[in-house]
Amino acid sequence: MTLALVLVSIGAAVLLGRVARNRWRIPLILGSSTIAVFAFQPALPIRGLDFWLPTATLAITILLWILTTPAENRPWRENWPALAIVGGIVLALGLTRFLGLPLHLTASLPPQTIKIVLALALIALVISLQARFLKTSGGILTGAFLFIILVFLLLKVPYLAELASKGLRLLNHQSADLATAQDLRWLGFSYIAFRLMHTIRDRQSGRLPFVSLGEFVSYVIFFPTLSAGPIDRIERFITNLRNPQEFTADDLGEASKRVVLGLFKKFAIADTLAMIALNFRNASQVSSPGWAWLLLYAYAFQIYFDFSGYTDIAIGMGRLLGIKLPENFNSPYLKPNLTQFWNNWHMTLTQWFRAYFFNPVTRALRSGKKTLPIPVIILITQLATMVLIGLWHGVTLNFVIWGLWHGLGLFIHNRWSEMTRSRMAVLPPRIQTVLNIGGVILTFNFIALSWVFFALPEPTISIHFFKVLFGLA
Repeated sequence: MTLALVLVSIGAAVLLGRVARNRWRIPLILGSSTIAVFAFQPALPIRGLDFWLPTATLAITILLWILTTPAENRPWRENWPALAIVGGIVLALGLTRFLGLPLHLTASLPPQTIKIVLALALIALVISLQARFLKTSGGILTGAFLFIILVFLLLKVPYLAELASKGLRLLNHQSADLATAQDLRWLGFSYIAFRLMHTIRDRQSGRLPFVSLGEFVSYVIFFPTLSAGPIDRIERFITNLRNPQEFTADDLGEASKRVVLGLFKKFAIADTLAMIALNFRNASQVSSPGWAWLLLYAYAFQIYFDFSGYTDIAIGMGRLLGIKLPENFNSPYLKPNLTQFWNNWHMTLTQWFRAYFFNPVTRALRSGKKTLPIPVIILITQLATMVLIGLWHGVTLNFVIWGLWHGLGLFIHNRWSEMTRSRMAVLPPRIQTVLNIGGVILTFNFIALSWVFFALPEPTISIHFFKVLFGLA
């Protein structure tokens, strides 16, 4: 997102925070978030795709609400206004092609109006048929869960994304030879997918609260968190959405501080570091170990300030709207071991995987007829969890290696902690302080080295850069 778009979003949050405190609260947040789905989507080379992808986001979200909400809890009289708001905004954005406005709310010129009308009619028909005839079952919910994963894989596996791009280009009478995996940049889908999968799993377990269509869509596409999180839980989000706290001067001060801090982190520090941070081009050009370490450290801090900066902006905007979003970063580079690092880096992502993958798999392995040794269970679950987190960022071999790097690191720390816990407890405070400082330095460098696989596209390039780092090239 550009600085201009971020500033417009902050301005919208300030304005909505002033007026969205009554019965118009949910419609206003729903409407502004629906517009943001289109406004945040970057322009794509495939004609019309940067309009159809946001439309698909809205359609999938609505269909999933119907799927996860029993018929008796979704009366038409209470929910048709939300459907009208979403559909009306999509149609209105499509009509902007005739206005010639200098300020566009869509990435490129919207498709022809007749196509948008037909698409909305088709979506309305599917919604009507689903609401009328489809009865939710465990199998259907599992199918919906797998469908979201398949869409995610389509976007994240370079070969599949390029293949899909070729097909879409042919349908649009464009050259398939120009297709690349970057043609399918679906803004926010990584975070939207987690929210949707969270609601499916909670419905299967009976923990999902019953919410209206407007509340559900507002949760999934809440515009402060749309592009970079954090990943909120629907039960916590809905509590704030329905019952916003009285906005005080302290709230305004805290929100302003977070927004200003986030802007400084992202656009002053991170964007400056990006000019010298490790990337594909300079990784192949650098030949001095000193410069290589400089590139690596610059990347380590650039990715932190970029991501935590966006999080601060999102939390500040949420505070302006009466929504207290969860924290996502807590000085992770100052933690003395890898376990504490992951408890304080992208915390909502870590908590999501812990709740919906790590803990269930651990329980399953411990409850089998032939129980595996505890260290083996820990190794399996930590490796699998971290590899999945790596694949969430991109389905490439480098992200798998990055996940294995952290999974093995977590396992080694777990075993070391178990062996030394009793001895560490009786050490003098000064010795513990020295060990903690040493742990911070060691942990930071372990993490920094892992960013080599994160920043670079292929193992061969990464291995070459490691050789340069340690003077072996």
